[in-house]
Amino acid sequence: MTDTPSPPAYTPPSAVARESLLDAVRFDAAGLVACIAQQHDSGEVLMMAWMNREAVAETLRTGRVCYYSRSRKGLWRKGETSGQLQHLVELRVDCDGDTLLALVHQLGVACHTGRRNCFFRAIRDDALATIAEPLMDPAALYGAAHQGHSHG
Repeated sequence: MTDTPSPPAYTPPSAVARESLLDAVRFDAAGLVACIAQQHDSGEVLMMAWMNREAVAETLRTGRVCYYSRSRKGLWRKGETSGQLQHLVELRVDCDGDTLLALVHQLGVACHTGRRNCFFRAIRDDALATIAEPLMDPAALYGAAHQGHSHG
């Protein structure tokens, strides 16, 4: 998607502000918190992935969204393989501290299936239907690495 405007300028919060946000997050027993990524200007919900404390801290520090991959057991910097980057605009913590909302500027597609977002199935005519087709070929994004990929 070459017509995508540049992401808004990101100014990292101070170390004190970053720690304050991190202290407000209630990580689960595995040290993870759910994070919903939403396009900052349109409100489109793009995906859900997990973050650990290190991923949250890196995201706040760099402005480039970083998640934790449960399957790879390590940090996953969105777009490092596919080039489909997420730039942080704002990170919010919900009322209970157990879910994050990342307002992002998504460059390209967010889903590993080549779709703009991960929420492309819904009930239509009393059956589960695909309501959005891929915009890109997953093999072109990830090659063989796409096999069995998930946001886990």
